[in-house]
Amino acid sequence: MKWRLGVVGSPIEHSLSPVLHEAGLELAGLQGSSTRLEVTGEQVTTLRTLMGTTFDALSVTMPLKESAARVCDQLDEVSTRIGAVNSLLERDGAILGACTDGIGFVDALSAQLSYEVANKRVVMLGAGGAARGIVDALVHAGVRSIVVEGRTASRVLEIVERYEVVSTSGDPEAPVDLIVNTVPIGGRLEPTVHEGVHDQTVAIDITYEPRMSKWRSLYDAHGCQSANGLGMLAYQAARQMQWWWDTPIDGARLLEVIE
Repeated sequence: MKWRLGVVGSPIEHSLSPVLHEAGLELAGLQGSSTRLEVTGEQVTTLRTLMGTTFDALSVTMPLKESAARVCDQLDEVSTRIGAVNSLLERDGAILGACTDGIGFVDALSAQLSYEVANKRVVMLGAGGAARGIVDALVHAGVRSIVVEGRTASRVLEIVERYEVVSTSGDPEAPVDLIVNTVPIGGRLEPTVHEGVHDQTVAIDITYEPRMSKWRSLYDAHGCQSANGLGMLAYQAARQMQWWWDTPIDGARLLEVIE
């Protein structure tokens, strides 16, 4: 079988997913190719006709993660909880959905920075599909608390109401162990250092274009250890392809091809 893989979203021309897919195919000893396809939120229902005819499996990126979940016939446990997917698979005429963003984020923290999230205090900037996945994974990895901050109160509350340890505000005197920025570059305000951040705080910007954002640069200057989103991208892709093929994929090897 030659796998027909791809990535959908808008904008899509910058996506590194095809590079990761083709590296993953090689690591798994499989044949196939991967392409980018521009799909807007208004076009999301076209995924039902694309799956099984044009694509066997897809990566899903902004702004489709939540709307794509609604075209699936079956969701995995994570995507059922958060209402968003980043992975689609066609099987026997049905569309299956999964979300590997969050566990990929946790994998990358551990592999790249030797950072374990258990019992940590976290601040999450943004409340979109990626934030949902990351919050879910952090909660299940045993964080002490997560404060979610976003511009749309209803979206923040959708996340907060799911978990006991997640809230819209925290102790202003408590130190922040981990801060994560999931806000798209185009929607950001001028960056400032968050209250509670100190030189032992880890700051992760899940964007990877630019590699060093203004936000990340500010936290670097504050003495924080930081990283961009390439690690999360590689490790979530490894989890994604393992779900597609039931074959372990080395996230570190994937990261090498995009760094």
